[in-house]
Amino acid sequence: MKPLLANFQEPAYAAMRVVVGLLFACNGAQKLFGAFDGNAVPLMSMPGAAGLIEFLGGLLVLLGLFGAYAAFIASGEMAFAYFMIHFPQAFLPILNGGERAAFYCFVFLFIAARGSGIWSVDALMFGRKSSA
Repeated sequence: MKPLLANFQEPAYAAMRVVVGLLFACNGAQKLFGAFDGNAVPLMSMPGAAGLIEFLGGLLVLLGLFGAYAAFIASGEMAFAYFMIHFPQAFLPILNGGERAAFYCFVFLFIAARGSGIWSVDALMFGRKSSA
């Protein structure tokens, strides 16, 4: 059976990449700059390093500039956050508050595996079919 929106797979993927990158960058901006009702944390701390990865990685994913590499690093950061902060509280993400970390981890893993796709700087620099 053909997917309902089969003709829109590439634009839908690009839109997902842009939105996920933007949301992730906003999380980083909260930590780095205190934006969006966040609290700025010291840059030379674990939350500061997380904020840097989230802000810069989110922007790179959003732009599709070395998106696969940025997404792979962001996926690892989210796996680390899940196992260091959430997992000790309970096994399931719904019980330990780690739903966002688990979600971001696997979305970024998918982006890392698939590449930036269309509407990306990578596509402009390396050609449309490039995955990195």
